[in-house]
Amino acid sequence: MADASAKDQYPLHRCIFEGDIKGLSLLIRTHDVSEKDNQGNTPLHLAVMLGRKEFVQLLLAHGASVKIKNLAGWSPLAEAISYGDRQTISSLVRKLKQQAREQMEERRPNLVTALRQMGDFYMELKWDFQSWVPLVSRILPSDICRIHKSGASIRMDTTLVDFNDMRWERGDISFIFNGDQKPSKSLTVLDNKAKLYQRVKYEETELEIEDEIDIRMSSDIMAVQMSTKGITFSRAQTGWIFREDKREMVGPFQADFYQINGMVLESRKRREHLSEEDLQKNKAIMESLTKGSSQGFTNGEQPPLRRASLNPPPESSITWEEYLAASPGECPLLGRCHVYKESSKSFKATVAMSPDFPLTVGMLLNVLEVIAPFKHFSKLRQFVLMKLPPGFPVKIDIPILPTVTAKITFQEFAFRNDIDPELFQVPSDYFEDPMRDYGAYLTMMPVLHTASSL
Repeated sequence: MADASAKDQYPLHRCIFEGDIKGLSLLIRTHDVSEKDNQGNTPLHLAVMLGRKEFVQLLLAHGASVKIKNLAGWSPLAEAISYGDRQTISSLVRKLKQQAREQMEERRPNLVTALRQMGDFYMELKWDFQSWVPLVSRILPSDICRIHKSGASIRMDTTLVDFNDMRWERGDISFIFNGDQKPSKSLTVLDNKAKLYQRVKYEETELEIEDEIDIRMSSDIMAVQMSTKGITFSRAQTGWIFREDKREMVGPFQADFYQINGMVLESRKRREHLSEEDLQKNKAIMESLTKGSSQGFTNGEQPPLRRASLNPPPESSITWEEYLAASPGECPLLGRCHVYKESSKSFKATVAMSPDFPLTVGMLLNVLEVIAPFKHFSKLRQFVLMKLPPGFPVKIDIPILPTVTAKITFQEFAFRNDIDPELFQVPSDYFEDPMRDYGAYLTMMPVLHTASSL
């Protein structure tokens, strides 16, 4: 039962719960706008779940975090999708992108300094994607990324260009990050075959944002994470009769192989906001995928039909005192009744650690920070943050989606002082092409994400 001091607990939360917009306006400048209550909910969580649109806008204007999760593991954006108000979802999506850009810019000076302090080098990184789903396996790419680093600049060369008609298009593409440039000009894409270049914008167009909102409103609300709590490492063994610790050359590096035990990919999904028509349509997309067709993903030449807001869920009858008295993790229902499913899949993963590799794990994290917009590199960064055995992970086999694993091999590495500075410049005979969309590689396998959520 709530005690007498309950009145003074979480004043912002209480204002939202009781619909006191004037009280919130007075308190918001002097209180932590992202404070969590006993359920891990921030004021923004409550404003979204209770359908208080005016409160949502006020909180966003004062920098409320859109990404922060409550005890149940859901963000305000996830709850907004469940509630189904398009205007609120749109506001949160736009604020999420703005906050991500701001966080990157905050880290940027330290990142550029770390890159400068690191020696210049050349590195080759091989990716092999594998899946137990037959169709998905057929469309997965492999690639060798060649990475040059000089000063505060990084260049990555790849052969993957785009994804069309269930096939990856090959080409000769380079991504250049120049830490000395302004953020708006720091990332450039070169199409070396067509001799074209494009400055990568960190802000999506209005059409892209509206498309994303439609996708979020018509898809499962997904939460996928790699659980590392129970992970242990044991030496991998080789030999049929006389077993011994596995040790092999990976490229030019001697490496010890370890089995990664207890790696679990946890997947949770909610679909209370989806209609029966949505479920059938999503099922049809999956069936098209299994037949190798992209028919379910296109809408011909017709203009997109935007998703309308859902009818709001019944208004909550829970009082502030009842909400506050609830035990952590037993939050009374404030929004739409959840339609919920969770699953977990254990993975057998291996890592090869080499003491001879010249780069340290800390240096690698700085490089991965630069190329984090490439989603598969983001997963690699999460893995490297784990407490690994001694050495450098020269070969890794890790899950990146419930149905997809990636094998990453650091094939070659050398510190060099002769890297050509012109590698990080746009050649004079290249023309700017602002129309070409290189987003397929930047966002990496959107089709697979759809398939994994169905």
